[in-house]
Parts: sequence; structure tokens; C-alpha cells
Amino acid sequence: MEKAAKPALKFDRAIIVIYAVILVIGIAYGLTISVISIHLDALYFTKESMGALASVFASGIILLSLPAGWVNRKLTPKRTLLGCLLGYAVCVLVFPYFEHFPGVAVARFFDGAFSVGVWVSCETILLFHADRAHKAFIMSLYAMAIACGYILGPIISKVLVVPLAGTSAAFVTAAALAVVAAIIAGFGLPLEEISDENHKELAVGEEDHITELPHEAGLAQTPLATVLTRIRTSCFATFAYGYFQASVVIFLPLFLIENKGIEKSKTIYITAFFAAGMLLFSNVAARVGDKFGHLIVMRVLSFVGACTIASFVLFNQFWLMCAAVFMAGATLATISPVSLALQGVVTRTRDLSRANAFYNAFYAAGMLVGPPISSVVFAKGSGPAMIYHLAALFFAFTAFTWWFADDDPSWKNRKKA
Repeated sequence: MEKAAKPALKFDRAIIVIYAVILVIGIAYGLTISVISIHLDALYFTKESMGALASVFASGIILLSLPAGWVNRKLTPKRTLLGCLLGYAVCVLVFPYFEHFPGVAVARFFDGAFSVGVWVSCETILLFHADRAHKAFIMSLYAMAIACGYILGPIISKVLVVPLAGTSAAFVTAAALAVVAAIIAGFGLPLEEISDENHKELAVGEEDHITELPHEAGLAQTPLATVLTRIRTSCFATFAYGYFQASVVIFLPLFLIENKGIEKSKTIYITAFFAAGMLLFSNVAARVGDKFGHLIVMRVLSFVGACTIASFVLFNQFWLMCAAVFMAGATLATISPVSLALQGVVTRTRDLSRANAFYNAFYAAGMLVGPPISSVVFAKGSGPAMIYHLAALFFAFTAFTWWFADDDPSWKNRKKA
């Protein structure tokens, strides 16, 4: 019996529009992130206050992620996306006008809340429009578009905006870009038909590899516990990455300076090497995942990435450290689009918005708990202990993917063959 040919890759209008939206909003994120610490420092905010504001931002993501899934189902992803883009625009527009902690905290909280609404909406639309054979590839381009925005934003901020008009102008520019993204989405996207009102029509022809349990039969919605069980490996993956990402942004430069004797100015390049690894290998990992199975690729990336993190302790030369950071970006950062693709494969169409809400909540939870725990390990233990505990997290995820290997339909199909 001949093996069915893999369907050709197709980009419909909605996918292209979402790429444009996430690139533009990514530039807006890059603009604000690149100047927020400088802006707050000029207002005499302490480092403790800045750390607290980071937690407030993550709290906004966590608390509003699940409601974002509900809003997506009720209003459709397009309407939710438009509302959240405009809400984000208002948050960053008013941010420079607050000079004291309470006002800044409120702006940062709703910044996180509207941001997660943007992410859930974009990911739901992409997974809905991407065919099963190319989900990881589609999501890798989404991740690359965000990464490009994060790279372009700081460049625009440093070269054009801040020298000409100061840090406040970066937030105003970000608000304008968010409005541009909303215009692109408003005129470019069709009205998404992913809502509670028509889930029955969407259920026709759903993926036959998703097993409906007896207690689900006839239910209008899949139970939340079932949705979470199906996407548990993706949720663990994004929690680990959020934990790692938020921790290394703060503590890896300190580790390099204190334990490796690297000049403070050189640590600026570390982020660029990490981003370069992500950009160059996200698409490669996605193609391999679509062909051989998403979970097995996540397992390999996690194991290699964990070994890479542990190697940070061994390297003393700056160029070796940069190479290791590049490899960390090429492995750990590329897990995200592959995990989203797996989520799209194992989740019913009617459950996509809720699944994406869970996914982003776990990402924010990692961002929220990572820095405090890492700071304690660093302060009470040592720099190497902090590095090793990050590696241990991804070794734990690697073991998790072995234990729940059957969560990937590709793996189950190979066992049956």
C-alpha cells in the first residue's frame, strides 16, 4: 500500500495577515522593552520596584489568559485581536504619563493582559488555518516574525526614536504601531468562525486521530481537564521556557560578570547570539517535527539544550560562551513553535482558544516564578548552582516527554505500524 503524499504547503490570507500583525506588534514590544528600565531608572525606581513590576506584568498575563480564551470563543478571535491591540495601544500610550508605582503597575498589568489576548487570538487563527502536516512550520514562521520584531524594535528605538525625542516617544511610537497592527487585522482578516455559536459546524470532519472519551460524547464543550491533559507536554514546555527566559535575562549577565570575569559591555551581545540561534533553527526544527513527530523533536531539543545550559559553567572564554548561548537559542527557543504545533494537532478545533489560553498561562507562570527562585539559588548558593538548576528543569521536561510519549499521535501511529 502506497504512503499518501504529503499535502502541499499553502498560505492563505489569514496566515499572511497574522504574520504581518505579529511582526508589527513585535516591533512595538521591542521598542518598549528596550527602554523601560532606562525610563523607570530616570524616574528613580529601585531595582526591587522594577522586579515587582515584572511580576505585575506576568500576573496580568496569568489572570487574563483563561478569560482571553473564553472571549475568543464568544466574540471570535478577530474581534478579540482587534480589541486587545487597541487596548495595548492605550496602555503603552499612557505609560509615560505615570511617574509613581501604582499608576505604572496598573499600566503594566493591563499591558500583560492585552498582550496575552493578542497571543491567544493570533495562535488560534494560525492553528485553525494551518493544515496538520505543516503546523510546526507555520508556527515557526510566527515565532520568527516575533523575533524579528524584538530585534528591529530596539534598533529603531536606539537609532531613531530615543535620540530624537527621548524614551517617552518610544512608548508613543509603540502605541501607533499597535494601531497599525489593528488596521492590518481589521481589513485583512476574514471574520473568524471559531466561536461557541457554531462549534457544531466546525466539528464536522475534525481530526480522526483525536480520541473522544465516553464522558465527552454529546457535550457541547470538551471538559477543561481533558483539554489540559491533551496539551500537558506543550504546557510544561512553555512553562520551562518562560522560567528559563525570564531568569537568564536577569541573571546570566551577572553570572558572566561575577563568575567568568567578562566585561559588562560584552554581555550585551549575549541576547543577539540567543536570538540568532532561534531565528536560524526554528524553521529547521519545525520541518523535522512535521515530518517525524513533534514530541520526539521537543525531547531532543530539550536534552541538547539542557546539556548546553550545563556547559555554561565549564566555559571561560567569551567566544565559547557565545557559541553555547547560540546553541541554547537554537534548541530551547525552537521548542515553542513545535510545542504549539503539537497542541494544534491534539486539540479539537472548538477547543483551540481554550488550549492556547492554558498554554500562555503556563508561559506566564514560568516568567513569574523563575526569577524569584533563580535569585534565591544564585544568592544562597552560587552562580553555577543557578545554571545547573535551569538545566535540571529541562532534563525534567525531557523525562516528562518520555513518560507521556503517547500524547503525540505520530508516536502512537508508529507503534501501531
